[in-house]
Amino acid sequence: MNSVKYKYPKKIPIKKRSWPDAEIKKSPTWCSVDLRDGNQALPIPMTPERKLSYFKMLCQIGFKEIEVGFPSASQDDFDFVRFLIEKEKIPSDVRISVLTQAREHLIARTVESLKGAKNAILHCYVAASDLHAQLVFNKNRKEVMQMSVEGTELINKYLSAEKLTSTISYEFSPEEFTDSDLDFVVELCEAVRNTWRKSSKRDFILNLPATVERRPPYQYADMIEYFISKYKYGKDTVISVHAHNDQGCAVAATEMTLLAGSTRVEGTLFGHGERTGNVDLVTLSLNLHSRGINTGLDFSRMNSIIRTVEDASYIPVHPRHPYAGSLVFTAFSGSHQDAIRKGLGQKNKATKMFGSVWKVPYLHIDPADIGRKYEKIIRINSQSGKGGAVFVLENDFGYRPPKAMHPEIGMVVQKLADKEKKEIGAEKVLSEFKRIFFNIEVPLKMKKFSTSSSKKPHHVKAKIEVLLNGKPMVIESEGNGPISAAAHAIMDIKGVFSFTIEDFAEQSLGRTAEATAIAYVAIRREKDKKIFYGAGEHSNIEYAALLALFSAVNRGWKK
Repeated sequence: MNSVKYKYPKKIPIKKRSWPDAEIKKSPTWCSVDLRDGNQALPIPMTPERKLSYFKMLCQIGFKEIEVGFPSASQDDFDFVRFLIEKEKIPSDVRISVLTQAREHLIARTVESLKGAKNAILHCYVAASDLHAQLVFNKNRKEVMQMSVEGTELINKYLSAEKLTSTISYEFSPEEFTDSDLDFVVELCEAVRNTWRKSSKRDFILNLPATVERRPPYQYADMIEYFISKYKYGKDTVISVHAHNDQGCAVAATEMTLLAGSTRVEGTLFGHGERTGNVDLVTLSLNLHSRGINTGLDFSRMNSIIRTVEDASYIPVHPRHPYAGSLVFTAFSGSHQDAIRKGLGQKNKATKMFGSVWKVPYLHIDPADIGRKYEKIIRINSQSGKGGAVFVLENDFGYRPPKAMHPEIGMVVQKLADKEKKEIGAEKVLSEFKRIFFNIEVPLKMKKFSTSSSKKPHHVKAKIEVLLNGKPMVIESEGNGPISAAAHAIMDIKGVFSFTIEDFAEQSLGRTAEATAIAYVAIRREKDKKIFYGAGEHSNIEYAALLALFSAVNRGWKK
């Protein structure tokens, strides 16, 4: 590749940056441009019905400023603005915004679309970069200045004629701000501010866009800080940013501009927009949420939001999209799965340690914040370990095998995943767990079990009818309990290895009177000290324990 083809962007002439030491403590004002900037870049633009559904969703999420169209550019956009106003579809605390170029017939049409609006923003843009002004419009800087000032005068004129000056705010964008000469942009914006009627800060917005992302993200912040330091009317002007994602840095760049002094952000859900799209407001706002900042936006119904956006755009959300992707709260790696399982089990301890209600390994926010559930976190494939398999058994099905059993469970499931060469579903994890450990009946199967008293204190006699390789026989012995007695009886069978009972655990599966009993027994084979676990499941806990013992013996017998 020819490196001479490109140049590293020149440094911004700022002597001493202050923004790197700043901290975002307050949410910016959010402006969704999904219905204009996002919609114009869709392969299939939204129908009016889809736009209305989308608008309602944006209001439910909590957006207070929503750009709804370019009414002078299409009849559909004009009609949609009129519909929202005439049918009173705009909540009282929401400001709609409409876009126009600085040309008289377009301004007149735009103002016409706003008749009767109780609270709206008229957004005008003029290309401020030499690249755009000279090569696209064949205009010099003086002519760009004239176009901007005259456009603002016309907006004042038409708003006044329609008696809209008290309800319509003004937003001006020097398009391609990050490609423009900064001192010229300051001069241009001051001239626009001087031309606009006297109004409060809320009613005058300067939107300084990274129309095409060509710079590293920190330079966008440098430019915002430089602009604010030179611009004379900061006290009565809202400084807004609008980043595109051509180099994949829009979220980072926008966060840095907030450190540099911007207080308003335009963007779209999931980053829809021209080329690589706008800054993604889902990611950006939830980043701030994860740092303890109240954003005013509610993404607790994320799955419903995803469906609405996908239905409107015909573009699926990527499975690894931050926060919204289907895989983002999923761990395949065994070590990750184990850490998540342990972290979820010790949230209270983490809160005491770190002073944060949520602090869990590998999960930077609580999935419940966006309507997700814990049982979807762990998924199993060949990269999974004991933690993932046990998490599924515990959280999806209620089985709680002893900790010492976990490594072997992990090996069993991993072996299956290697064979399948794909993700293993939860039901298959349970099926394999049961196939390997539960109620193993070959070569020794228990048919009937009974106990009787023993002459020895605290002992019982056991009588067991069994099948050994299909042949019936009766075995008897005694011990300090049914399990001990059964173990001694089994070891009296010719050819059976000697063993000791190493571990025993039991649980109930369910909370009703009909709950199933689960038992886990580990035996240690004397000749090589190997440990074998078996499990049993039955309505009777004593019988479940005996089934677990037989399962463990049969597993040791076969290996």
